[in-house]
Amino acid sequence: MDFIPKEIEAYALAHSDAESKILQEIEREAHIKTLMPRMISGNLQGKFLGFIAVISGAKNILEIGGFTGYSAIAVAEQTPEDCFIHTLEINPEYLTHLRKNIEHSGFSHRIKIHEGDALEIVPKLGFVPDLVFLDADKENYLTYYQQLIDILHPGGLIIADNVLWSGKVLSEPQNKDKETKGLQAFNHFVQNDSRVTNVLVPIRDGLMMIRKK
Repeated sequence: MDFIPKEIEAYALAHSDAESKILQEIEREAHIKTLMPRMISGNLQGKFLGFIAVISGAKNILEIGGFTGYSAIAVAEQTPEDCFIHTLEINPEYLTHLRKNIEHSGFSHRIKIHEGDALEIVPKLGFVPDLVFLDADKENYLTYYQQLIDILHPGGLIIADNVLWSGKVLSEPQNKDKETKGLQAFNHFVQNDSRVTNVLVPIRDGLMMIRKK
């Protein structure tokens, strides 16, 4: 779903810092070589995530769902050398692109790839993330959230992507639509969780911004 007219989006992009050459290449390649290039964060969202990372002072960032590495690299470009990004990916097809793009970006010393199931990896990370970007399988968002909220320090942030799901969250989902049901359950739970403050921002497909009290 397009939430703003294309002309407004173009104006916003024209008045934001330009996309780097490596990110342009990653986005172009995603449209050629992946089945779902729309999963790319894009320049506005990439800049937004990096902006939040900088102003929050995050030093350890966790990304659940690495895809092609666009968002991890976008954040790395904007953050200082002592900020480290851990990106988790389970899909073998995406991992091929992820490894190549991160190596090519020059940020492999600051971006670490973790391969496998996030629910198994997160408890073994060995650090507490300051900022989490959640962009994985939508039916498990609430499971990821419940796992993460217990380990975050007060003031820790979670940003969950696709929480508007092209507007599908507004309607009663079909029985087999696990993604929409999962996102509706996640949004409802977060809204009623007294441990956090939250705001749903309609950037692209919706970002749920969550801060642990």
